[in-house]
Amino acid sequence: MKKIRLGVNIDHVATVRNARGENYPSPLRAALLAEKSGADSITIHLREDRRHINELDLKLIKSKLKIPLNLEIAATNEMLRIALKRKPPFICIVPEKRQEVTTEGGLNLKFKRNFLKKLIMKLKKNKSRVSLFIEPNKADIQEAKILNADCVEIHTGKFCNLINKNKKFHKEIKKIKEIVKIGNDLGLEVHAGHGLTYKSAKILSKVPGIKEFNIGHFLIGESIFEGLKTTIKKFRKIIR
Repeated sequence: MKKIRLGVNIDHVATVRNARGENYPSPLRAALLAEKSGADSITIHLREDRRHINELDLKLIKSKLKIPLNLEIAATNEMLRIALKRKPPFICIVPEKRQEVTTEGGLNLKFKRNFLKKLIMKLKKNKSRVSLFIEPNKADIQEAKILNADCVEIHTGKFCNLINKNKKFHKEIKKIKEIVKIGNDLGLEVHAGHGLTYKSAKILSKVPGIKEFNIGHFLIGESIFEGLKTTIKKFRKIIR
């Protein structure tokens, strides 16, 4: 049985940097330290408003990393152009709203479907592995297969919020288990991400068929107190 891969999202290192308009803390330094500490990949979300990671960060991190870079982008012509130019090995297409604090849910796969299909085709032709960020439901995972995605990343926000509030989560995790199985049966690699903490990651790691976790906000927050190396090692131990 293969171990679950850990993708470390370093966006919020850039958030802290941008809060003062300085050139520190360095997202590149965080990416390289995460790599050294056992991350299997580094995730960055290049948003349309550049609220954290910017194009220079993307260029530098891509040029220095030895592990795969996972670039999260919205389904737009601008982001397609950047992704085709930089050629990250992994790409995750995510929904994006200017007014949102963080990603609020999965992609609407029916919206601009033909454009999304062409975008996926172009990215795959450019040698990037393409994932779609979706809600844990049967219709979306089946549509992801039709669109010819390589992977899906299940939005775990609702599940994690239930855990954080000490509410019953069994119905939600049952739904996630069913969707993971459907995805695997369809030949899709299934990932999980959004809102994961030590506790919720530990519970989800028991679900058979999830190949990769992408964790950012909580991991970077804990790193303030425990250090990035220690936090990554804790997550690696939990999910494996």
